[in-house]
Amino acid sequence: MPITVAEKYDSRQSTTGSNAQVTLTYIASGSDDDLAIKSAVESFAPETYDGLPRQSVQIEPISEEYWDASVRYAEATTSSSGTSGGPEPGSGEYTYSFDTMGGTQHITQSLDTVGSYADSSIPSAPNFNGAIGVSNTNGNAEVQGVDITVPIYNFSETHYLTVEQVTPEYKGTLFQLTGKVNNATFRGLAAGECLFLGASGTLHGTETDTETTGDWEITYRFAASPNKTGITIGNISGIAKKGWEYLWVRYADVEDMDAMAMVKRPIAAYVEQVYEDADFSLLDIGS
Repeated sequence: MPITVAEKYDSRQSTTGSNAQVTLTYIASGSDDDLAIKSAVESFAPETYDGLPRQSVQIEPISEEYWDASVRYAEATTSSSGTSGGPEPGSGEYTYSFDTMGGTQHITQSLDTVGSYADSSIPSAPNFNGAIGVSNTNGNAEVQGVDITVPIYNFSETHYLTVEQVTPEYKGTLFQLTGKVNNATFRGLAAGECLFLGASGTLHGTETDTETTGDWEITYRFAASPNKTGITIGNISGIAKKGWEYLWVRYADVEDMDAMAMVKRPIAAYVEQVYEDADFSLLDIGS
């Protein structure tokens, strides 16, 4: 199948000023050959954008024959240390992007039942204490739930580091921290709210078996979800969970005397830790 390249809806994130740059993002599909995909992206993306020359092309596989691609445009300036585009390596400057488009979560319990309506043949609508989509199939009641959009704060930072900073040990640290949650305040987010999704790096220079010259452009990606307290589910109150902990509900069959029916109601709630926590100061990009 031919390779196709399409620009993503969240493309064209830009920074203005003395370090002006723009990143165009694409979805490429049709091949598992990384070199063919990269060549197709290079052919599709313009050589300049908004007066800025193309500096780098980065691709990342996301599924069979599908790739994420990003093309960075910036002024090609050269400092005494050999930096090409972006802030001086090790200067502490970085570029930042974010979105609050949220994520999808399947829930089985509502915040509040704002109305219930019964057929005239029964005394009242069964009270499920907020359980959503309760159905009865062959005598077995099930809580089906619903998918909703929940607040997720996605952000990324691109830092420019010297080759001396990006050692094999540092790359290993990034690998070990991926999929971990902050154990202390990070970027204003309380412990448990920030998940490190991983990092990707591009070397602007030359790397051989004996020597590496140039500088590294590393993008760190994070997602934030708020800690919550005072959660109430049915008649269960006082529930607290951190942003990336998982809350689930146990239901049981209970007789609703008013409706004269057996109903599913929440009888217990559980908060599970599903991500390990870690010290994000090991990222060495500040707190």
